[in-house]
Amino acid sequence: MYRFLTALQRGFHDWIGWKRLGIAASLLIIAIAITTLVRTLKGVDVNVILLALRDISPAQIGLAALCVACAFFTLTFYDLFALRTIGRNHVPYRIAAMSSFTSYTVGHNVGATVFTGGAIRFRIYSEWGLTAIDVAKICFVSGLTFWLGNLFVLGIGMIWHPDAATPMNLLPAEINRLIGVGCVAGIIAYLVWLAAAPGRRELGQNGWKVVLPSARLTLLQIAIGVVDLGFCALAMYLLMPSQPEIDFISLAVVFILSTLLGFASHAPGSLGVFDAAMLVALPQFSKEHLLAALVVFRLLYFVIPFIISITILTARELWFNVIRPWRDRRRNAMECAAAPGE
Repeated sequence: MYRFLTALQRGFHDWIGWKRLGIAASLLIIAIAITTLVRTLKGVDVNVILLALRDISPAQIGLAALCVACAFFTLTFYDLFALRTIGRNHVPYRIAAMSSFTSYTVGHNVGATVFTGGAIRFRIYSEWGLTAIDVAKICFVSGLTFWLGNLFVLGIGMIWHPDAATPMNLLPAEINRLIGVGCVAGIIAYLVWLAAAPGRRELGQNGWKVVLPSARLTLLQIAIGVVDLGFCALAMYLLMPSQPEIDFISLAVVFILSTLLGFASHAPGSLGVFDAAMLVALPQFSKEHLLAALVVFRLLYFVIPFIISITILTARELWFNVIRPWRDRRRNAMECAAAPGE
C-alpha cells in the first residue's frame, strides 16, 4: 500500500503537478462562470441597463468612489505591514504605497496576480536593495493579510446571515453557519498558536524563512484586511438598487464569495466570474439594474485605478530610464565644460 501511494504521488508530480492542477482549476472556474453568465444574461434588455445607469445618482457614485479611494488607501498598508514584518524598515511608506497599489491593480486587471504583481513589486523594491526572496516574503505576508481579513468577515457574515450564501453554494443555512463558525474558529486557533510560542513563529527554511507577526500584530493585520474589504463592500452596497432592500451584511457575504471566486479564477479583472457570482447570488434584483451597478463598480474599482497605475508605472520608468540619465549626463557635461575655466 505504501509503495502504491508513493508511486501515485510520484506519478502526480511527474505527469500533473500542482501548477498544472491550479491552471486546470482556474480554467474550469472561468468556463463555468462564463457559461453561467451567458445563461443568466439571456433576455437582458440593454436599453433597460442604460436606463438603470441613469437611476444611479451622482451622489451614489460619489460616495462609492470615496469608499473605493478609502479601500485603496487601506490597501497601501498591506505592503507597509509586510515590509515591517520582514524587517525592511528602510523602505518608506510612499514606496510601499506605490508598490501595493500598482501591483494589486495591474495584477488583478491583467490576471495571474502572483506573477504580475510579484514582478511589479520586484521592479520597485529592487531599487531599495530588496531581493527576490524579500519580494516573495512580502507577497506571502500581504496575501496572508488578504485571506485573514476575508475569512474573518466571511465567517462573521455567514454566522449572522447564513442564508445569504445559499443561492451561490446551494448549501442549507445550518451548514453555512457551521462554515462561518469554522472560519472564525480557525482564525482564533491561529492567534492562539501564535500567542503560545515563546518567541515569534517561523515558516520555511534558510533564506526562505518568514517570521510571522505576533498575535497582537496579527490582530492589526486582520483589521487592515477587514477595513479594506469593508470599504469595497460598502462601495458595492451604495450602488445597489433601492428595491428590493438588502442589508449590508448579506451583501458583504455575497461580495466576498464573489471576490474569492474571481481571485481563484485568475481571470483578468475577475471578468465574468465576479459578475456571474453576483447575479446568481442576488436573484431578487432585476438583472438590468444589478448589471448597471456592476458596471459602475467595475469602472470605479477596476478601470480607473488600472489607468492610474499604468500612468504611475510609465512615469516612473520614464524618470529612471530617460529623464534622470539625461539630466545626469547634462550635469556631467556642464561640470566638464566648466572645469578648465576654474
